[in-house]
Parts: sequence; C-alpha cells; structure tokens
Amino acid sequence: MLKLFFYLVNLIFIILYIFPGSILGKIIYGDFNKQPQLTNDFSFSIFDFSSNHTFAFAFISFFGLFLFYKDNLKKISIYLFSSSIILEFLHLLIPERSFQLSDLFGNLIGVVIIVIISFLLKKNEKY
Repeated sequence: MLKLFFYLVNLIFIILYIFPGSILGKIIYGDFNKQPQLTNDFSFSIFDFSSNHTFAFAFISFFGLFLFYKDNLKKISIYLFSSSIILEFLHLLIPERSFQLSDLFGNLIGVVIIVIISFLLKKNEKY
C-alpha cells in the first residue's frame, strides 16, 4: 500500500515539476508565474543550489529509499538520480520553464544526501 502511495506522490511530483508554470504558485499566490520559496537558496563559493529543489528531491528520495531499502536500493537510487537530471533537462523543452544549473545541483544534492545516508545505514547493518 505504501509503495502505491509512493508511485502516486511521485506522479504528482513529476506533474508539478514539468507543468508549464507553477501550480503551487497559482494555489498560494494566484499566479502561475510566481514560485513559492521555502528558504533562501544555498550558496557555496561559485555554486548555487536551489533550496526548493534540494528539499523536494531529498523528500522524494527519502520516501523512495525508505520503501525500497531492503530489495531494490540500487534500482531506486539509479531512478532517483536519473529523474533528477532528466526532469531538469525537460525544462529546456517546456514553455514557461527554464533549465537552471542551480536547480539541477539542488536536485542532485537532495538525492545524494539521502542515498549516502541509506548506503551508510545498509553498510552498518552488515556489522
């Protein structure tokens, strides 16, 4: 049942991500062009990371890795990394959306943090 819920959450996440405009902006601000911002973006040296993207991909990664932890850790990890890259590159094709490196870095950082934690937990289980 939880895995079905993950698939549903993932589908909603993908729809929100590739919709031309911001559905959440329309709901919160009444404007498809305005994006809600949870926190300020992260800035390190020459790289900027989108905090919204980091939190969103960390959430979906945590949820997916929690559910598929025992059987398909590698497969779900590959899926999460692939989707974080592909979804951002789709913004090159979607009207009203734009590809941004800070968003791509945020996507990847969100996935990387949770995947590292999962692999460390799995490694510690063996000892």
